[in-house]
Amino acid sequence: MEFIIKGLYKKYDKKEVLKGIDFTFEEGKIYALLGRNGAGKTTLFNCINEDIDVDEGSFYFKDKELLPLKSEDVGYVLSTPEVPEFLTANEFMKFFLEVNEDKIEDLRSIDEYFEMVNIAKEDRNKLLKDFSHGMKNKMQMLVNIIARPKLLLLDEPLTSLDVVVAEEMKELLRKIKKDRVIILSTHLLDLALDLCDEIVLLHKGILEKIVKEDLEKDDFKDKIIEALRDE
Repeated sequence: MEFIIKGLYKKYDKKEVLKGIDFTFEEGKIYALLGRNGAGKTTLFNCINEDIDVDEGSFYFKDKELLPLKSEDVGYVLSTPEVPEFLTANEFMKFFLEVNEDKIEDLRSIDEYFEMVNIAKEDRNKLLKDFSHGMKNKMQMLVNIIARPKLLLLDEPLTSLDVVVAEEMKELLRKIKKDRVIILSTHLLDLALDLCDEIVLLHKGILEKIVKEDLEKDDFKDKIIEALRDE
């Protein structure tokens, strides 16, 4: 399976942010979408997720045939977690599972799902408003794991997490990458190198694949940093 972007353009007023993106992502891989703050990473995600209108462009999945992207194909984990803070973790999970029961493969108990992301038993009846940023992020990740979208967009999901939670999240992503496309936006080169199978640079409105082996060369990181400076 492949996720394909064709001819994507987006501008705000007179500022062109995305300038004719053509790119193909392959299933079973975690892609780092690397770029400076303001380069258009979130704009790209919002276009894919239909949160904003594109000026031009199309999105497809290709397996045996080419099919247009549907909203249910996409999971989106925001950098600032959005969860219903008036519910407890248990109430939220119960509601999510009941609403999506007919769509979920291999339905499990709520406690089994909590154990997948290390939500402690004593926290499961707390209101989500009392969860830390990292725990809210885990809840966002959990519902996307359960829903199993073909495409998972992660907008700077690890940047503000403590070391333990960040490592837990990275291990979880490695476990779930099979049979889906995962794109993780970041401005941190070290995170991209540590976690991701492929690195894609968003620079001056287009996407460029970076060969990871080239990053071992003495001057290659310097070239990427210099390119990002020239945004």
